[in-house]
Amino acid sequence: MSMTTNPQSIADMPAQHPHSPVTPAQARGRFFNTGNAFNVILPPVPDHIFTSEPIAALDPNTPTGFTVCDISDQLGSPFPATTPLVLVRYARIRAGESLQTDFVASGMFYYVIAGHGTTDGAGTSIAWAPGDVLVLPGGVAFTHSAGHTDAVLWVVSNEPQLAFENLRAPTADNSVTDIVHFTADEIARQIELIYQVGRDEGIAGSALIFSAQRQEATRNILPTLTLAMNTLPGGTVQRPHRHNAVAVSLVIKGDRCFSVMDGKRKDWAPWATTITPPVSVHSHHNGGNDQAMFLIVQDGGIFYHTRAMGFEFTEQPG
Repeated sequence: MSMTTNPQSIADMPAQHPHSPVTPAQARGRFFNTGNAFNVILPPVPDHIFTSEPIAALDPNTPTGFTVCDISDQLGSPFPATTPLVLVRYARIRAGESLQTDFVASGMFYYVIAGHGTTDGAGTSIAWAPGDVLVLPGGVAFTHSAGHTDAVLWVVSNEPQLAFENLRAPTADNSVTDIVHFTADEIARQIELIYQVGRDEGIAGSALIFSAQRQEATRNILPTLTLAMNTLPGGTVQRPHRHNAVAVSLVIKGDRCFSVMDGKRKDWAPWATTITPPVSVHSHHNGGNDQAMFLIVQDGGIFYHTRAMGFEFTEQPG
């Protein structure tokens, strides 16, 4: 049994132990109360941008392998993480070489930054090119091979989500996604269609949302993760808004672009990975002449499932 000396409030009490347990199972019990159970303070998800990682991945002297966007020290996480549920890597594969992956994740996204190559696994071979997006199931080993030139890929998984509960990856027989390949040409065609049809100001931007046959009903790409290609024409602003999901974005095109997070400006950088913290008020600004593009991963599937996405526009400046 644990008790502080003359606590002034139940909020001052430490965790209480059973008074006289007679079995190990009873002894493992702990008791909190409404004063001390809900004051857990965790490090916040930071407003962060990774710029040295893409520079390293794009450096021709970098060998085949991964550059990880890991801020687990800032998050207080015991496992590698970019956000509490997402881990981002840049992969560089030298010409004629291969890189194997077998992540403990339920699924992964790959965006081809540079180079041509193939991904082989689960009885399938996919030939990819710059601008393509791949979705791969977890629990399956894949081999990624570069062609005649070096290749650079942006790789996103939900490994921290599984690590949080010490879960294993699904097997090939019960995976949550099939292999999906979105080609750059088809992505461009779908974005052009969005602009041809147009939208009103009540719709949050002109983004292409990726889904697949398995997840069509939920409009996600994985049960817990969403994937979108956001676009922003030159000289325009995506109005301030916020949502409960964290966002991790890859800057694909963004000359003279920046975001404003809770009143603080964050300039974009070529191929950078940026974090938009949950519930932060943010806006995106394109000060250039060309359309900006940024690929966004969110843990929105969890919040949609719990009916707690919390998206709203705000008059408060980003």
